[in-house]
Amino acid sequence: MKSRRSFIKTLGAGAALTTVAFSASSFAPVLGTSDDKLKPIRIGIIGAENSHTVGFGKMFNIDKKFPGVEITHLWGETDEFARKAAEAGKIPTIVKDPKEMLGKIDALIVDHRHAKYHLEAATPFVKAGIPTFIDKPFCYRVEEGKKFLAMARKFGTPITSFSSIAQSDATYDIKEQIASLGEINHVIRYGPLDMDSEYGGVFFYGVHLLQPLMVMFGDDIQRVKITRSGKKGSASLVFKSGLFATLIFKNQSYGWETFIETKKGLAELKSRVPESEPGKMYVDIVEMFRTRVEPRGHQSILNEIAILEALEKSAANEQWEDVLPV
Repeated sequence: MKSRRSFIKTLGAGAALTTVAFSASSFAPVLGTSDDKLKPIRIGIIGAENSHTVGFGKMFNIDKKFPGVEITHLWGETDEFARKAAEAGKIPTIVKDPKEMLGKIDALIVDHRHAKYHLEAATPFVKAGIPTFIDKPFCYRVEEGKKFLAMARKFGTPITSFSSIAQSDATYDIKEQIASLGEINHVIRYGPLDMDSEYGGVFFYGVHLLQPLMVMFGDDIQRVKITRSGKKGSASLVFKSGLFATLIFKNQSYGWETFIETKKGLAELKSRVPESEPGKMYVDIVEMFRTRVEPRGHQSILNEIAILEALEKSAANEQWEDVLPV
């Protein structure tokens, strides 16, 4: 399964644009056709510390994977972050205050490294009705997420957020496979995670471990427990169905793998399909910007944050923690 970074590295290979069908009531032409008459989309980005910002700039502005879609404005946490990201991603306008983008963009991407900054940054744009993608994780606390999403519904603004590992062709193909595998007793998933990350501990990379699991097996995780020794650790998760999952936190290598135990033994879940380019995540983001149809439900987004909060508590006390209902 490709990470977002590996995807960005391969963007320059010149892969053909994935054909995306929109509903007939929204747009007649298909994105990327030679007679494409779709209205251009001007995107603003809040956040330049992440390498993702350069990746978005390369995809939209340099490689032009989505004709008519361009990042036009950027705000960075520091002048240096902003300058480097704008130069590398060919983003024409740097603003000193994110609110300078109001009235000048059609869509927004919020891309801070720490989730605690996401919702405050997005709020003025959501109130203005601007479709917004919030990078993973969506937020740092469930209660602020609930209030924010209620506000978005009030103003009729589409919002989404997801992990590039979860919102991928590979993860959805594995989900299809699981339906035919019979009873699964145990799931073991490996991936990088730093429980003490300055960018939110388990929140920072925990999304890449957790959200694919939710896509594959459902959101109904009820209890969690982390066991740790320094930076080494693992988490146990219990689903309402009784399914038991173990997350193994990598700290010496990169990448994600998932294994299951069935009556036939232990097996690795692997995708049978190649990743499309642009990847499913990016296609879904652009489609939401164009159609204003959210690709992911608000309940799933909030469930994920509730599970991460429980994992954060357990990382501190190494006790079982209930996932509080949202």
